[in-house]
Amino acid sequence: MSKHYTRPLDFKHGLVNLTHGSGGRAMAQLVSELFAPAFDNEWLAQGNDQAILPPPGGRLAVATDSHVISPLFFPGGDIGSLAVHGTVNDLAMGGAEPRYLSAGFILEEGLPLADLQRIVHAMARAAREAGVAIVTGDTKVVERGKGDGVFISTTGIGVVPAGLTLSGDQARPGDAILVSGTLGDHGMAVMSQRENLRFDSPIVSDSAALHTLAQALTAASPGLRLMRDPTRGGLATTLNEIASQSGVGMRLKESAIPVSPAVRAACEFLGLDPLYIANEGKLIAICPAHEAEAALAALRAHPLGRQAALIGEVVEDSHHFVRVRTDFGGERLLDWLSGEMLPRIC
Repeated sequence: MSKHYTRPLDFKHGLVNLTHGSGGRAMAQLVSELFAPAFDNEWLAQGNDQAILPPPGGRLAVATDSHVISPLFFPGGDIGSLAVHGTVNDLAMGGAEPRYLSAGFILEEGLPLADLQRIVHAMARAAREAGVAIVTGDTKVVERGKGDGVFISTTGIGVVPAGLTLSGDQARPGDAILVSGTLGDHGMAVMSQRENLRFDSPIVSDSAALHTLAQALTAASPGLRLMRDPTRGGLATTLNEIASQSGVGMRLKESAIPVSPAVRAACEFLGLDPLYIANEGKLIAICPAHEAEAALAALRAHPLGRQAALIGEVVEDSHHFVRVRTDFGGERLLDWLSGEMLPRIC
């Protein structure tokens, strides 16, 4: 198809319209002037309906995710960087080194091209920083009022080294439970932006790619059972999922669970529990108790794990309950998330 268009796209004042998803000249122009240069790499440059990739040197890991956050831009990130981080982290939690991403964009008619450009550039920057290539993609446009700006779906491919097997069914009684840092930062950053709330200390999303942190952890803990990133439903829901998979219970110490003062204050103001709030740059790790000290040291030595903490242990429990010892000496049940505490958060 000819790449000679009547005029360049107006990224300052222009809007997405239905022709940008029609498969015709306008769509080719959007790809040529925005997506191709932003995501440029040898596989994308092939220009085909698929990317032909070199064979990996280990077992393949594949993860897919969809991103529907509102608002599109929030303190500490946007839907573009989040789309990369979310899928990179899903791969990393299985011990994989992320290699490639595909990206599907559903755009709403009327979306400012300036916003789309900002999102695409943030996505490209996040991919470069994570060392992954966005090698193929797709764009569709829906009518005004039916898309809320932009939705992004990403699929990632990574490689798991030989001898490493991490899975949610591997937690055993006596194991240690660790988190890599403060909880609830992402969810409350989005919520405060959405509701136009102002706090003395600004709350910033923790959105980040965790693969190098995960690699440091696997090197320090040869017996590592599993890793998870506590996104929707937060720490509470993630631990309930693991407890159910492994057929165990969990016992946590509330005072050991790191939550920043700003997030704690915001949750108290809004009547929310920070242990159910989404995170996008934290991981949960479960390892044998005798490896906990080394694992914790490895996390704290990494820039993304400086506030890591040992928060509890895995216990025998036929009911698979997650319990929390409170600061007042009592105990409460940390149940599955019921309903949607914070919709459209990731």
